[in-house]
Amino acid sequence: MTINSLYPRLVVADGSRAIDFYVAAFGAKETERYTDPSGKIVHAALLIGDAVVAVKDEGDGDHAPTTLGGSPVIMALDVDDADAVADAMLRAGATVVYPVSDQDHGQRSGRLADPFGHLWMIAQPLPPA
Repeated sequence: MTINSLYPRLVVADGSRAIDFYVAAFGAKETERYTDPSGKIVHAALLIGDAVVAVKDEGDGDHAPTTLGGSPVIMALDVDDADAVADAMLRAGATVVYPVSDQDHGQRSGRLADPFGHLWMIAQPLPPA
């Protein structure tokens, strides 16, 4: 058995708006988009840094975190400037769950929620003491 790739598929209530958010917040590049006849996104692929993230509109048994009352999954972003990424997310419409701050485990990190209910941990390594 060989696993060729692994990527998250984010189910959202408004795929087009979510893609616009990820472009504004992370500089994502949309590489694919497939819609059903009504225009709902059934699959869109985004490149965020070197990572692929898929987005789809909720439906067909797939529920967005906003429908479920939250998400137990946290997307972790390793970045070189946690404050700048958090600021970009906030400008694009995210909210702070935990503010970015220096942590005892050697990272500057925080957690934000995007407008679609997905959680993002933003972290950068701190220089050695």
